[in-house]
Amino acid sequence: MSMFCRQCEQAAKGTGCDVVGVCGKNPEVAALLDLMMYGLKGLAIYADKARAFDARNTVADMFLIEGLFTTVTNVDFDPVQLAGKLRKCYDLKEQVKAMYESAYRAKNGAAAPAITDGPAAWVIADNLEGLVAQGQVQGVKSQHSDPDILSAIEIIIYGLKGMAAYANHAFILGKTDEEVFAFFHSALAATTDTGKGLMDFVGIAMECGKLNIKVMEMLNTGHVEHYGHPVPTKVQLGTRKSKGILVSGHDLRMLEELLKQTEGKGIDIYTHGEMLPAHGYPGLKKYQHLYGNFGGAWQDQAKEFPNFPGAIIFNTNCIQRPADSYKDRLFTWGEVGWPGAKHLTGYKFDEVINKALECPDLPDAPGQEILTGFGHNAVLGVADKVIEAVKAGAVKHFFLIGGCDGAKSGRNYYTEFAEKVPKDCVILTLACGKYRFNKLEFGDIGGIPRLLDVGQCNDAYSAVQIASALAGAFNCGLNDLPLSFILSWYEQKAHVILLSLLYLGVKNIKLGPALPAYLSPNVLQFLVDNFNIGQIGSVDADLKASLGQ
Repeated sequence: MSMFCRQCEQAAKGTGCDVVGVCGKNPEVAALLDLMMYGLKGLAIYADKARAFDARNTVADMFLIEGLFTTVTNVDFDPVQLAGKLRKCYDLKEQVKAMYESAYRAKNGAAAPAITDGPAAWVIADNLEGLVAQGQVQGVKSQHSDPDILSAIEIIIYGLKGMAAYANHAFILGKTDEEVFAFFHSALAATTDTGKGLMDFVGIAMECGKLNIKVMEMLNTGHVEHYGHPVPTKVQLGTRKSKGILVSGHDLRMLEELLKQTEGKGIDIYTHGEMLPAHGYPGLKKYQHLYGNFGGAWQDQAKEFPNFPGAIIFNTNCIQRPADSYKDRLFTWGEVGWPGAKHLTGYKFDEVINKALECPDLPDAPGQEILTGFGHNAVLGVADKVIEAVKAGAVKHFFLIGGCDGAKSGRNYYTEFAEKVPKDCVILTLACGKYRFNKLEFGDIGGIPRLLDVGQCNDAYSAVQIASALAGAFNCGLNDLPLSFILSWYEQKAHVILLSLLYLGVKNIKLGPALPAYLSPNVLQFLVDNFNIGQIGSVDADLKASLGQ
């Protein structure tokens, strides 16, 4: 059995994984995920048609988001769990189809035109083996024969996947939007339209970047309404003697519910990876047992998690194959899945709590403290101070050094870059790429910390708000600011943020370690010609270019 996947930065040989995924997925899982995308396209086609008659299925709308999130890199590796989701996808597709056909007949007095081929006509296989066989013929390359159009279609699909992750978190916090649902339907359905040309798909990709800003704003609003604006907060990197639960992922609502249920039980909660910014939210930091941050970025979990003696739970992507030493105390939640790992649904966490109580105590080993919580509200609260520092020449330049981390060689570039940033410059950072340098001491400029941790990857929204406020203060465009974007990427959430930056017209972005394997030469040239986007080079050369030297 073979496979082909090139949706993440670590695509094998820089072209694509065709034997087994670098992420850990095997050909069986790859086929099921390809089939999920095929099934979601069918669902989107009928949902888009139904909306033309103002007919909507809220359950199907939500599932489309969840299904796309499932296909993000390092989310669901469990064939049985995936098979169940595929059955739900098919059943919802048939429900929406019936809803559309009924609405069409009611308005036109005749049957709707039949769709006899493609994803809308998909009939699900009745067993796992059959599902895998169906998925094997619906791989990424089957989407179009023209390499440039295929590249543009992939850009759209990976953008939708990344945006779905943010939308999922926003919906959990009660933030939904009909324009967002409608775009997911129309954009995904459009990827099956053989009548569209390259520039049609380029336009949809830019629209995806635009809508993602709205989705990130929805998520930001949800976080702030529930937990308050983040405030600069020192976070403990060591441990204290107590039982412990380590939470990895991105979802703050799940963390909040776990904090409520563990209060007063002698269990400390530790964050891992992208959960670090949780410590900056007043509504979460009020829990005294939200104690610290353990470990670094996602790719180090296999060597770090054996040293955490408590229970471990993943609430979003970035899971890796668990070692036997901790697999029995690892839990998954939400869209995450791993074969043999206990999966929890809803917000009842008795099982992970009981496991934590059974485990040994963590050692009493205090460690370093680092700062997080520099969202746009915190930074803009001292905007006058920042602006004055720029005008006075105390701050010469801003560097946004952030994005996804990963195991591929070359990512030490970001550590070296941060270390070499001149002392009169400020570094903004976000997402797990910050673990490359967030434990280093950068000092301050007149009381302004030189390293400002803006938050999670979705907090790119905050970074944009900060940049926009500075541009407004200096009466200039984003590209005229003394601001450089030095970005690392790994998966689809970073991909859609890049689309958002391109939609905003940001130019001269440095991206790495490798450029996406799904960019055809012509599409890449389009990005270079229009946005001057480029791959990272040597630190010294890129730093000099950023500073205009």
